[in-house]
Amino acid sequence: MSGRESQSFIKGAAILGVAAILVKILGAVFRIPLANLIGPEGMSYYQSAYPIYIYLLVVSTAGFPAAVAKTISEKTSIGDYDGADHVLRVAFGLMFSVGLASTLIMFLGADFIAESIKNPMAYYSIMALAPALVFSSIMSVFRGYFQGIQHMQPYAVSQFVEQFFRVVFGLGLVFLFIDKGTEYAAASATFGATAGGIAGFVIIFWMYVKYRKTHPVEMTGVFEQESKGKIVKHLLMIAIPITLGATIMPIMQLVDLAIVMPRLNSIGIVEQANDLYGLLTGYAQTLINLPQTITAAVQISLVPAVASFAIKKDFGGLKKTVQNGLRIGLMIGLPCSVGLVVLAEPIMQLLYPMQLETVEMTGHILSILGWGVVFLSTFQISTGILQGLGKQVLPARNLAIGATVKAVLTYVLVGIPSLNIMGAAIATVTSYMISSVLNYFSLIKYSEAKIDVKDVFIKPMVSVAVMGVIAKLSYWVLSVVVSGNLATVGAICIAGLAYGMMLLVTKSFSEADFELLPKGQRIKNTLLKYNLLKL
Repeated sequence: MSGRESQSFIKGAAILGVAAILVKILGAVFRIPLANLIGPEGMSYYQSAYPIYIYLLVVSTAGFPAAVAKTISEKTSIGDYDGADHVLRVAFGLMFSVGLASTLIMFLGADFIAESIKNPMAYYSIMALAPALVFSSIMSVFRGYFQGIQHMQPYAVSQFVEQFFRVVFGLGLVFLFIDKGTEYAAASATFGATAGGIAGFVIIFWMYVKYRKTHPVEMTGVFEQESKGKIVKHLLMIAIPITLGATIMPIMQLVDLAIVMPRLNSIGIVEQANDLYGLLTGYAQTLINLPQTITAAVQISLVPAVASFAIKKDFGGLKKTVQNGLRIGLMIGLPCSVGLVVLAEPIMQLLYPMQLETVEMTGHILSILGWGVVFLSTFQISTGILQGLGKQVLPARNLAIGATVKAVLTYVLVGIPSLNIMGAAIATVTSYMISSVLNYFSLIKYSEAKIDVKDVFIKPMVSVAVMGVIAKLSYWVLSVVVSGNLATVGAICIAGLAYGMMLLVTKSFSEADFELLPKGQRIKNTLLKYNLLKL
């Protein structure tokens, strides 16, 4: 890959990837003690609030960062910097209005929502989350701006600050209110998202002001300023299909919320239904979201890079970007997927030592749900490419097909007594697989990229197959001589080293990939020195 845009894609993905890891570490610091403190009942209140919040957040913000990024990337590619600033101002006004409306809907409708989902004790959690929507909405505009100019540091910093304040305020308030009742403790935890949204917006706005003062630009031509109406129409044409697609993911969560517990009740599982739903969504699903966040960083970085190549008609750069994006997505998603599957129960025991009575069941759920990681990863990467190409309708269509399959399968499979909650996990994985495969064929058709199957698929699959075997064997051997948790940590470390070595043996790394690693140039030089790498 060559050129400024290609390097910006790699570096942008690296910056956002590191931020995603830090954010997820903070998320684990938050979610694991939270689950241990408030238990499955409290997690049920907490998780019941989030699907509603996420749905409104997606409706409010999902398409606009990408729309702003794509539009600003196109403006700056031709030197229209005043036009890019005008897009930012119009988008800010629009998103403030949308975010405020979403906040009012969720806050004033909290009681109705809680009663509708048959979980009235989630009322306080829903109210505590509502103010986060307006701050997340206006923060998304500035993230889109920096994404568009492929300057990812402010995007990453705002993510970290948002999560940090969420953890500090969320857990701090849980400790203050835990004695007041589980419903108040859960609401305290959800208020952390509001505190994080405020902090994230403040920091990214400050970084924008600072950036504009230190980076004056000169126009490279004379451009006519577009009207606000025209800009809004252009943004909406990009954002609405993306938003419709993004709403499908929380709709999948709402499907679980609406179907799982009633179907469990229908087969005689009544007293445990709430706990099983908490295990599925609050425990196992949480781990699935870690690799999703990392590959989302690559997706975010891909949109402006692909848009820039497309508008310049640089088809060589476009094809390399498509192939590298897919390869990096698989190199991240495959090991995460296999690792979660083969070490499912030990990982749950390691993370939730205060909920040991649920470890076996949650491990079974994770051993199925873990397979969805690789399909979700490839779906995200291909979605970023299609959005950059201006084909944002296609991922929405493909995900809608997957969601429809999920709804049917969830209803059927959860109603089978021998499967019960496992049926929801199977339905989720199947929906991700269908959506990913459809997206891949759409990408091939519209990017006209010739994919090197050996480099993109075969090499990572061989590497991860060896890693999976070594992970399982390592755990069996270590568990004989050390405690279960130490055996789990040791097996994960050994598997990680094995995977890294296999990537070198199969020559899966390209020279540009070392840009994704801290001290990547030094690592590359060391490996070349000892003949462990051939580029």
